[in-house]
Amino acid sequence: MDDAKPSVMDGFRARARASTLARASTDGAADGPGDVNAGAGRRKRVLSGVQPTGSIHLGNYFGAIRNYVKLQEEYDAFYCVVDLHAITNGEVEPAVLERSTRTSAAIYLAAGVDASKASVFVQSHVPAHSELCWLLNCAAPIGWLEKMIQFKEKARKAGEDVSVGLLDYPVLMAADILLYKADLVPVGEDQRQHLELTRDLAGRVNGLYGGKKWKKRKGKAPSGRSRGGDVLLVPEAFTPKEGGRVMSLTDGASKMSKSNPAEGSRINVLDTPDEIAKKIKRCKTDAFEGLEFGNPERPEANNLLTMYQLCTGKTREEVLADCGSMRWGDFKPVLTDAVIEHLSPIQTRYNEIMDEPGYLDGVLKEGADKANEVANTTLRDVRDAMGFVQF
Repeated sequence: MDDAKPSVMDGFRARARASTLARASTDGAADGPGDVNAGAGRRKRVLSGVQPTGSIHLGNYFGAIRNYVKLQEEYDAFYCVVDLHAITNGEVEPAVLERSTRTSAAIYLAAGVDASKASVFVQSHVPAHSELCWLLNCAAPIGWLEKMIQFKEKARKAGEDVSVGLLDYPVLMAADILLYKADLVPVGEDQRQHLELTRDLAGRVNGLYGGKKWKKRKGKAPSGRSRGGDVLLVPEAFTPKEGGRVMSLTDGASKMSKSNPAEGSRINVLDTPDEIAKKIKRCKTDAFEGLEFGNPERPEANNLLTMYQLCTGKTREEVLADCGSMRWGDFKPVLTDAVIEHLSPIQTRYNEIMDEPGYLDGVLKEGADKANEVANTTLRDVRDAMGFVQF
């Protein structure tokens, strides 16, 4: 029998086995004796997530997922498929949610997130998210939620069909972040208000239940730290310096979005070469001569050049040297080839992962086990500070 060639899955597993002990040596370190902000013995943590609704597109990939790959090298990283958030807009077809959840996780891994360096898990696999959300609800003034811009916009469109879950979306997001004592949270401008609410909620819980009130009860918290100080860590927003923003193919001034009903407005990570070519061929351009970055009158030129720059890894100067004098008819095929070439290895790895569901299930279970361990430690301390009886 011929020797079997090692698969991509074998490589993933080998890296995971090789780093398990090294990772455990830092993951298990406790916080300081009386301060939730004391990070002695552990790397700073970063948490981010993506909703399993619609298809993951180039905007998601370059704006978030590719940064996850970089961040996992420096931080204790938790990357979550936020399926509980996905149902806040109303009815979701169960089969679609299940499939999209697995697809989103597989794209994380195919794009370079390493399960030996980061915890990849599904939000609903960690029950502490829902419980902490409820505890935070009971501390959150409803006026804070009614001020959220995204809720106002979506509620206006939904009318009477708007769900309580949509109103409560930012509180669940706060629970997602606070459970893991995330020092840093990568956010775009559209989520910055929600992160500020997270910071406010952490401060409110700390003021209501932490500090001297908690310390007066003396003894140790369930985590082993002394009672007193902050109950929850107040996170910081983090905007990666590198990367770029990919905008809509039909409007260079609007972001590429899953929710846009026009499929031609975005390039999905899993689009076929023919689909990519068709979308770029039909995308909006302008009537100016040549191509340039940064001209506010030419958002489409800036967007498509940025897309080319991100896919090729070239500098702006190199992009302009290659393409600055091109007409749109000449540039579009060049851009098409660059996008297809960049996405091809990701799609290959994705297909290999999906062909071996046991591997993906194992990654998600391992990620959930780690996430549950960290989240439950935080949750037990919150319960203790609030006075709940625990065994």
